Amino acid sequence: MLKFLHAADIHLDSPLRGLERYEGAPAEEIRGATRRAFERLVDLAIEEEVAFVLLAGDLYDGDWKDYNTGLFFIAQMNRMREAGIPAFVIAGNHDAASQITKVLRPPDNVKIFSTKRPETVVLEDLGVALHGQGFASAAVSDDLAAGYPAAVPHLFNIGLLHTSLDGREGHASYAPCSVDGLRARGYQYWALGHVHVREVVSRNPWIVFPGNLQGRHARETGGKGATLVTIDGRDVVRAEHRDLDVFRWTVCAVSLTGVAGTGEVLDRVQQALEAALDAAEGRPLAARVRLEGACPLHDDLVGDPERWTAEIRALASGFGDALWIEKVQMRTGRAGDLGVLERDDALGGLLRTLRELEADDAGLAGLAESFADLERKLPPELFDLSEGAEAARPTDPEGLRARLDEAKDLLLARLLSTPEALEA
Repeated sequence: MLKFLHAADIHLDSPLRGLERYEGAPAEEIRGATRRAFERLVDLAIEEEVAFVLLAGDLYDGDWKDYNTGLFFIAQMNRMREAGIPAFVIAGNHDAASQITKVLRPPDNVKIFSTKRPETVVLEDLGVALHGQGFASAAVSDDLAAGYPAAVPHLFNIGLLHTSLDGREGHASYAPCSVDGLRARGYQYWALGHVHVREVVSRNPWIVFPGNLQGRHARETGGKGATLVTIDGRDVVRAEHRDLDVFRWTVCAVSLTGVAGTGEVLDRVQQALEAALDAAEGRPLAARVRLEGACPLHDDLVGDPERWTAEIRALASGFGDALWIEKVQMRTGRAGDLGVLERDDALGGLLRTLRELEADDAGLAGLAESFADLERKLPPELFDLSEGAEAARPTDPEGLRARLDEAKDLLLARLLSTPEALEA
């Protein structure tokens, strides 16, 4: 039997621009996490005495102004070289933009597959054949897998491929292919990359996305790491996920259904944060707190979100450096019937107008179109989701629908907090 490690989407030194805008963000710790997670990958390879390591694309995160990122990678590969462990690498869409990849020569234990055509490397002493092709450009729309060769007879065949497969939410459609198309090649294991969520797509043959090595923002939650594969001849004995992340992101959904006081809200938040910290197993944690459910405090929550965010951050400070509150989201609803607001006055008219617009697809599309000129004048980084930002395009009808719902709640909360609104 032999073992190998399959990792992808390392994104070494991912810039994570804009962290400084967040209150109390441990920016340097987060930025250094991709390096420390990669060091843990190399540690695991040496501890498990793996036969080789597969890196299925997006080792880097684009281009840099200096060579430190590439030098760090080479230093880690030299550690593996001393342990007699080779690495096999394909370029992903982010690697294609990196000049560092093109000019720094890796150690002789690193094989980088061609970006022009599929290559095959046969490891006769291990009974393994590796097939792979990297991205020549940042956007590849062709089915690269269709050009991969048939399996080498009597060997354990592995295909390395950076792909969106048949489509995955939140990921661009690069090198699209089908499960049937991969099966047709006759390989025993497909080492995929590009999708940042771990997924075992198939076990016959094994088709695996290991997920990214380290979560980088609030849309990359939970444990992150690599897949340790044990094979015996031409059979996979086991493929197990190993967490290697050093900083974790989570969304804490806190139900406030039925709560009536500030103390009870904070008690429930504290319980949720304690559970999330336990699940992080000693790692520092960035938490997005999402308050949900119908409760009497709804108007207070949405009417003064800054105060409640401060309350929750003050609560989290009791956990020390182990916890940072990235954001607090209000997703609560009113516990009572809003029928009383459906009245023939300005307040009732406002509510009806907002509700009607939310349900009017054509009206929302027209409103979105009217914001096109505004969008052109706004900085493009506001619409860059690569750093984990929330979608905020004024020309997106669905985004406007969500914002309308928030605006309705905020307006009603503030209007209803005045005696004059209730007496009208």
